[in-house]
Amino acid sequence: MNDDIDLPSDGSCRPCIVVDSREQTPLAFRRLASVVGTLGTGDYSARGLEHHLVVERKSVADLIGSLGPERERFERELHRLRGFVFPRLLIVGTEAEVIAGRYRSNMKPRSVMASLHAFEARYGVPIVWVADPESAARLVERWAAWCAYDVTRSARLLAKGMPEAVEAR
Repeated sequence: MNDDIDLPSDGSCRPCIVVDSREQTPLAFRRLASVVGTLGTGDYSARGLEHHLVVERKSVADLIGSLGPERERFERELHRLRGFVFPRLLIVGTEAEVIAGRYRSNMKPRSVMASLHAFEARYGVPIVWVADPESAARLVERWAAWCAYDVTRSARLLAKGMPEAVEAR
């Protein structure tokens, strides 16, 4: 994955990542600043975009745990993600890991994958897999940058009274 975020060259759009205070092992962001804050939903967002962008991150182990006794709580979290413009479930691990059953649980890989497919359809939350925390951090930075760019671009167009602002959505 490319290390560049591809932000506007004038520096007009440098969002700050918000890391939920309950996040036990936060991602390490190298390209954008980050602050710890309290998010009502999810683990990551961007300052000023807390009602627009939300990322719920799970390791494969966390995911498997969330599909067992914690399933009801996890589904409530997914349900809350539906209200966001840009929600994502970011899984740090690979589908191949899950399909091969490389986790500590008696849950069958087929059941794990079926649950994820059902959640994606039921809650409208895209599921994204990344191999490692570094790739996860880069992706969260990229999402934050592009969401911030989109929102600020629309705001500038609206301030000018241009109809393109509505059409850009």
